Amino acid sequence: MPKKSNHIRWIIAVAAIVFVGVLIYSSYQETRTRYEVCMNFKGATHCATAAGANHDQAVRSAQEIDCELLANGRDENMVCLDQPPSSVRPVQ
Repeated sequence: MPKKSNHIRWIIAVAAIVFVGVLIYSSYQETRTRYEVCMNFKGATHCATAAGANHDQAVRSAQEIDCELLANGRDENMVCLDQPPSSVRPVQ
């Protein structure tokens, strides 16, 4: 019986290592690209940096941060998000 429990322990240990590896890899893939995005809204400007798996996700995330800080309420936030950014630059 002891041999069977040792096999189960090894299987659980290997599965845990694989699981942690997948988590680390997927986390790295989600934050590969970083961009600084500046938004102008109602005469105010804010710049935020965000990361994403690709250009569009990183830029949209930074826009959401900017508009959350520039807009007053949900309706203004939606109007702000519909506007193009005043500047977008990659961050190393």
